[in-house]
Formats: sequence, structure tokens, C-alpha cells
Amino acid sequence: MSEPDLFGSVEAGAASGGAVDPDSANRRSSSRPAPLAARMRPRTLEEYVGQRHVLGPGLLLRRAIEADRVQSLILYGPPGTGKTSLAQLIAARTRCRFERLNGVESSVADLRRVLQAAANRLVNTGMPTLLFIDEIHRFNRAQQDVLLPDVESGAVRLIGATTHNPFFFVNAPLVSRSTVFELRPLSEDDLVGLMERAMCDGERGLAMLRVEAEPGAIRHLARVSDGDARKALNSLEIAALTTPPGVDGVVRIDVAAAEECIQRKAIVYDGDGDAHYDTASAFIKAMRGGDPDAALYWLAKMIHAGEDPRFITRRILVHAAEDVGLADPMALVLAEAAHRAAEGIGWPEARIPVAEAAIYIATAPKSNSVIRAIDAALEDVRSGRTLPVPEHLRDAHYAGAKRLGHGTGYVYPHDHRGHHVAQDYLGATRRFYEPTEQGVERKIKERLEKWRAAPAPMASAQDTPTAGAS
Repeated sequence: MSEPDLFGSVEAGAASGGAVDPDSANRRSSSRPAPLAARMRPRTLEEYVGQRHVLGPGLLLRRAIEADRVQSLILYGPPGTGKTSLAQLIAARTRCRFERLNGVESSVADLRRVLQAAANRLVNTGMPTLLFIDEIHRFNRAQQDVLLPDVESGAVRLIGATTHNPFFFVNAPLVSRSTVFELRPLSEDDLVGLMERAMCDGERGLAMLRVEAEPGAIRHLARVSDGDARKALNSLEIAALTTPPGVDGVVRIDVAAAEECIQRKAIVYDGDGDAHYDTASAFIKAMRGGDPDAALYWLAKMIHAGEDPRFITRRILVHAAEDVGLADPMALVLAEAAHRAAEGIGWPEARIPVAEAAIYIATAPKSNSVIRAIDAALEDVRSGRTLPVPEHLRDAHYAGAKRLGHGTGYVYPHDHRGHHVAQDYLGATRRFYEPTEQGVERKIKERLEKWRAAPAPMASAQDTPTAGAS
């Protein structure tokens, strides 16, 4: 059985059963040793770390791999989670010819060449081809469409790897013909285990360097690597190679050395990908749910990733109107102030007014009565019969309006006690706005209930429009 590389490439499989030999590639490039992450490749499913939610015993993907029944699938997840590694493990277990392309480097001509060879191979030998396409989202729509006939006919079994959500970045027909598996960032314990294994491995790892590491150092690398196995292993190797050995010849990696090797945590955050929208969604939902601490965490993540402050403050503005609304009208005022401040000063100073707005909104009373009211009114306009403007509400400022009866019977509210008078303002019975008992809106509700219950007065001569009252 072949030995797939953790994050490197695998040569095309031999014609007899698709056996692959990544070690031959390593020998050819022996003048430049492969990084630790490439050397510490999983040779079996048992060595593969993480993704127990899809590779646990008895689960669909593991059963399919062990029975060589893998059809087309898409592996989707952040960098360093083992997408390429898993594809190569599948290649090692399958009786297919293994071919690999890259969405960045490969052209339509490369794709057609591989597909034509796969079709000929299937006809002449009966052997299917396992085609692995790394970064499949980088293929344009036309390139992805080229794959469809051969995937559907079974001439190739496709394994696509992508860091982008395939439901947005891969053609829908291709996604519908594939099983999508989402790979998740590795846990800190998974990464600690990987690094400890690497330090003890004398064949592929760091044992020949006699490396020892403080538990705190390993834990720091695991934490800051943010679920990325490649980053964790390569940072460990840098620490081992740059730390001078002691008088006894042992390389001892302490916390300070680990911190130097991976100084700034680079979180997974793509401006047009899931991390971007999922983090913004979590931020909004934390404010809506009244959790200022969670809201501040997701805000800090976006700030750390370099998110455009205007993107964040636009979300805050919408949330202030949609989820706080009239329960606390000051929320929208503060959100607008934070938006203006962010536009004017930018990061890092803008973090303060933006955080102030986020905390205020998270702790404010909540009401979604405004969005429900306007959406109900819009639905009525879209689907119901358009209501004519009642005669007494029509513009009465032009010559001839009186002859048409426009404005006749309108009652001027400021001429009445409380500056309010009940009269028909719609010409039909509709109820869109239903205030809640939350915050300031409780007073609005009391006032509105009183107004709605008051009978409309009879129009009289003194109720004709006064100057500026139309």
C-alpha cells in the first residue's frame, strides 16, 4: 500500500491498481528536505488526526473508504485540516488510477487531457480514474462544467478540495453529483498529539535532533495555530532548528522560543468566504441575544482579521433598527455615531466607539416590531389592491383642489387637545404596527392604544384645513 503525503503531492498511480509512491518524489527533491508537516504524513486512516465527525468508526465516509466505494466528493474546510491528506489516503486505498490537478495552475487543456485519458482507460482496461482537484473553487464555471459529463458517467471519481463553501463557489450541478464533507479545525489536543508524535519519530520527525519541549510551549503552538496542523508542525520545526542545544546536546524548546516562532496568530478569515459571513452572523446574534461578552469576542475577531470597520458598523446600524427598534431609539443614534466615527478615524481607534455601540445594543431592550410592521405593510402593497388616497388627505394647495373636494373634511390635529385627533388616515382597516412591552415602546403602546380607542370626531366648518396643515 502507498503512503500518502500529509500536505504534499502524490505522483500518478501505477496502472496496476493505482498504487502511489510519494517517497519517490521526496527522493527526487532530497536536495531540499520537505517540511516537517510533509514528512509526518499519515500512512493509514488510524494515523489520520481529527475529523472524527466524518471519519469515526462506522460512519459513511470511513465505510466507503475501507470498502473502496468512494464516488465523487468535495472536501471543504479551512487550511491545514487534512483535505489533501485525506484525498491521498483514499487514493492509497482505491483501485483507481490517481491523477491530481490544481485549480490555480491547471488549464482547460490540462483538464481535457486528463479526462480523455480517463475515458480511454475505462474503455480499454475497465479501470476508473480518481481525479483530485485541489482548490477546485479556483476553476471558473466553464472549467467546472467540463467535468460534469465524465463525473456523471463514472469515467472519473472526483475529489475536490476547497477552503470556500462549495454551495457558493462550485457549480450547483457538480455539487449535486458529489457528497460534500466539511472538515473542521483540529482541536488543541489533536495538535499537541501531532507535535508530540513528531518529536518522538526518528524516521520522519525530530527525534534525531533530540528535541524536548515544555508542555506550555507545545500548548502555545497548538493554541496559536488555530486548528491548522501544517502551521503547528512547521512552527515546531522552526523552533527546533533555531534553538541551540544545551551542553548535553538536547534541544529544549521553552515558551519564549515557541512564542518567537509563531508571533502573531493569523486567524482563518476570508473577506468573501464563510469565516467572514459566519463571524458577522455570530456577532449580530450575540447582540440580539443580549450577550455583550460574546459580541465583543466576535467583534475582536473581525478587528484582528482587518475587517473593514464600515462593514461592521453597517451591521450594527441594521441591528439597532431591526432588533432594538423603538424599545430604545437611542440605539440607532449611537449606532450612527459609531458608523461616522469608524469612517472618520478607522482602526485601531475606531474599536472604542464601535465596541461602545455593540455593548449598548447588546444590553438594550429588544423589539422587532418595526421590521415586522414595515414588512407587513410592504406585503400588503405588493399583494393587495392598491388603496386610493382618501379625499380629505389629498393635497389641497393648488388652484382647483377645492372644486375637486380635495382636503375637505380634514381635521388638523394641532387644533385639538393633546395635538391629536382620531380620523381615517388610510381609507381601510389595517393593522401593521403592534408595539411590544419592551423599554420605551411600553409608553408608545399605551399612547397608541388610547389613540386607537378614541372615536373619530364629526367634521365641521372649523375642521377645514388651516395654513400649512395639508
